[in-house]
Amino acid sequence: MKQIQDYFVPWLKGIKMYISPQCELAWQDPKLHRMMHNENPYGPSPKVLEAITKYAEKGNRYPDQGTVVRSKIAEINKLDGPENVLLGNGSCEIVDMIFRSFLEVGQEVIEQTPCFNIYNLRCHVLGGKLVSVPMIYKDKQLLFDPQGIMNAITPKTKVIVVAHPNNPSGNFMDTESFIKIAETGIPFMIDEAYVEYSGLEKSHVQLTRKYKNVIVTRTLSKAYGLAGMRFGYALADKAVIERFSATLIPWNVGTIIMWTALAALEDTEGLQKRIAFNNGEIKFIEESLSDIPGLTIFHSHANYLLFDGGAAGKIGRELVDYARQNGQAEMYGSKGFFRLSLGSKEENRMAVKVIKEFFSR
Repeated sequence: MKQIQDYFVPWLKGIKMYISPQCELAWQDPKLHRMMHNENPYGPSPKVLEAITKYAEKGNRYPDQGTVVRSKIAEINKLDGPENVLLGNGSCEIVDMIFRSFLEVGQEVIEQTPCFNIYNLRCHVLGGKLVSVPMIYKDKQLLFDPQGIMNAITPKTKVIVVAHPNNPSGNFMDTESFIKIAETGIPFMIDEAYVEYSGLEKSHVQLTRKYKNVIVTRTLSKAYGLAGMRFGYALADKAVIERFSATLIPWNVGTIIMWTALAALEDTEGLQKRIAFNNGEIKFIEESLSDIPGLTIFHSHANYLLFDGGAAGKIGRELVDYARQNGQAEMYGSKGFFRLSLGSKEENRMAVKVIKEFFSR
């Protein structure tokens, strides 16, 4: 008689649930400062809390299709209407829907690395093959390699993914390269999880008008500070969104979350305050640590900073252990990489102090 394990699709073998160890650790030990998960240090605004309370009273009703919040998102992004917007339970679900819509067993997803691990996981869950194109480490910068992406394209390529700005390097790719990739016609997912920190003028959402293969994904987890609410969305051509919608689990985004998201999107003053704080603190940390010999600081357009202390003879994991945080794995022949997420003003100054102490040992 066959065992239950014999019935699983073979490509699931060895794949484990996505778990963020640092997030688990932070919930288990509330005394730790959560400067490792790219969260917003400030909680939801009063307008968001008001919406939560109001719509919690309607928790006995199924949600609608989110037409109001989708219309607001379309308006913000200068698109035609709600038919250009797909909602998800965080942008992770959006990634899953996109990959399930295009990927068959044995086919390929191209990504620029290092980057967010969810692309890797969702690709392999579908039996796909992930093709990683490393960024170029040159002149103390991690640079995108658009030609490397183009060279990696094969007849099996079904999706190309570029994070904009990239996580963990925090930088942007030039506009011409986005157009070059879009013109291949291959489904091109641009992950703009952190784009609000630089302003929507840095977005490539208008490419969706000319190129039906371009899909932009976003989240309210970062600049809007709603990571625990799980609200993300995709922006694309109407016909493409309609196809993605077929993969939706009914009522995947709850009533409370949809109206909470709308309140957050309408609170433009609250968003600008968060952005100003974030960008000011990024500048403060960069300037405060710029005098450490051998420490490379990668300028960030997001809410985290990547460092390489390899030239100073330091190991990122040792700093992590020193500060009770999690860092980056070895990359580009250096064990000195570590990433710092922004915290409150007080936490950022504490982090600067700890890093300086570690490098002076």
